[in-house]
Amino acid sequence: MNSLKKLLVGLEKRFKVSALVAPLLIMGEVLLEVLIPLIMARIIDVGISNHDVGYVVKYGLIMILAALASLGFGVFAGKYAAVASVGFARNIRRRLFNKIQDFSFGNVDKFSTSSLITRLTTDVTNTQNTFQMIIRMCIRSPFMFVSAIIMSFYINSKMALIFLAAIPLIAIPAAIIMKKAFPRFQEMMKNYDLLNGTVQENLIGIRAVKAFVREKDEIERFKIAANAVRTTQVKAEKLVILNMPIMQLVMYLSIIAILWFGGNFIIAGSMQVGELISFITYLTQILMSLMMISMIFVMLVISKASMNRIVEVLDEEVDIKSAEKSKAVSSVKDGSIKFENVSFSYDKQESTAVLRNINVDIKSGMTVGIVGGIGSSKTTFVQLIPRLYDVLSGKVEVGGVNVKDYELETLRNSVAMVLQKNVLFSGTIKENLKWGNENATDEEIIAACKAASAHDFVSSFPNGYETELGQGGVNLSGGQKQRLCIARALLKQPKILILDDSTSAVDTATDAAIRKNLASTLNNTTKIIIAQRISSIQDADVIYVLDEGEIVDFGNHEKLLETCEIYKEVYESQLKGNDFDEAE
Repeated sequence: MNSLKKLLVGLEKRFKVSALVAPLLIMGEVLLEVLIPLIMARIIDVGISNHDVGYVVKYGLIMILAALASLGFGVFAGKYAAVASVGFARNIRRRLFNKIQDFSFGNVDKFSTSSLITRLTTDVTNTQNTFQMIIRMCIRSPFMFVSAIIMSFYINSKMALIFLAAIPLIAIPAAIIMKKAFPRFQEMMKNYDLLNGTVQENLIGIRAVKAFVREKDEIERFKIAANAVRTTQVKAEKLVILNMPIMQLVMYLSIIAILWFGGNFIIAGSMQVGELISFITYLTQILMSLMMISMIFVMLVISKASMNRIVEVLDEEVDIKSAEKSKAVSSVKDGSIKFENVSFSYDKQESTAVLRNINVDIKSGMTVGIVGGIGSSKTTFVQLIPRLYDVLSGKVEVGGVNVKDYELETLRNSVAMVLQKNVLFSGTIKENLKWGNENATDEEIIAACKAASAHDFVSSFPNGYETELGQGGVNLSGGQKQRLCIARALLKQPKILILDDSTSAVDTATDAAIRKNLASTLNNTTKIIIAQRISSIQDADVIYVLDEGEIVDFGNHEKLLETCEIYKEVYESQLKGNDFDEAE
């Protein structure tokens, strides 16, 4: 229940009111339901026994009105419970999504994308159903149980003792089932994560799947993941389904006992027929209440795994936060960058550091190239600048200020990154470009696209900048997406521009044109270019060579050709490749 209390935080007042009104209506419904068997007993024992038609009609009408009123209470209780549960689910999804937006890259790395999707969908739905059940059945069943017990003792206190014997026969097996089932449902939800991950990966890479004719292999992967969910679900349900036959067995045994003792009481003259019939009705209400209480506990066990997974995300400590508002620096003076003895590790352990002893001093407005082999942590290096990750040791300064002393929004607004993976969203080209500056004019958008060599191909589309993009920009080529991402970054008018292998999908002529345009339009902006092609960075003011997480050399193109063997090998291999291409 602690998890549920945490999930109720921030629930809107109107949904809280609905969550309170529904139980009150349910209590009214239950009181009328409990009253009906007593009225029925009066009709049988008084009206029918005495052949009093007027009495039968009078109490018959009362019973009909009670049934209709009970129905009305039940309908409105269901409506308010549904409103409350839907609002509760919306509140959880909003809190989850907002929390994920605050996550650093490190926090995101801790949870897989598929797991977060499962928590936002399946887990929230499970929790929503449980919440609705709590405000309905958790009130109805105990209240019905207590009310029916009271009425049973009112009719015949001796026979009512049968219920006291039935309760432990139901409660003990239910407790055992709950204890055993919980870990099985936890395992089931983990397999749901794996299933969602398989589906997500397949849909993202569907073009590669078809290009390599791997449909059968992907279907087999899906079958394995789906079977894992089915197997763990069956394993858990095997326990849960035992609950119902145990309940029914106890119920039938109780009915037999009541009929036996009740028949004897009637023969002895200490009980009337109507009272026995109403007593059997109360027995049904009591045992159905116990059965529902048991099912509630089972559902709580099932949903507890989901609630814990949701709370796990909500309780996750965001490891990168803005400096305190009163002390935070709210503006970035310039694009200068300084690394002092910086080391970084994804798991915050010195022994697994992927960057070690990084020292750089970049003046504002410089063009910096970064080159290195695959796995040399070039991307990680630049992600420390806008604090997408925090350093393990040492410090990073931007504009002469430690990045930890800035408001995150201020720091990140001054840095524009074009990542290796070009991310575009559903919507028009213009809407995607305005991510860089939502107030950008058409003239500014066109100027940015011209600088990124994107204007010509955008203009060639029938709808130009109003062209609708598919999810992820699927209707664009890799080079077109890269150029739009560069244009989007330029619209930020940043103090620091980071291009992480962002022209790999364009030809060398276009690459050269983009670099020329950047040099002329961003004179005061510090430009950091990560590239595999030496031609993309050879005109940089300084080039840093990374190898296995360390800077092995730096300098301009000519110096590195003389002093850095790694740089020289890369350059000569690319030069030979170009010679081969020309010969072809």
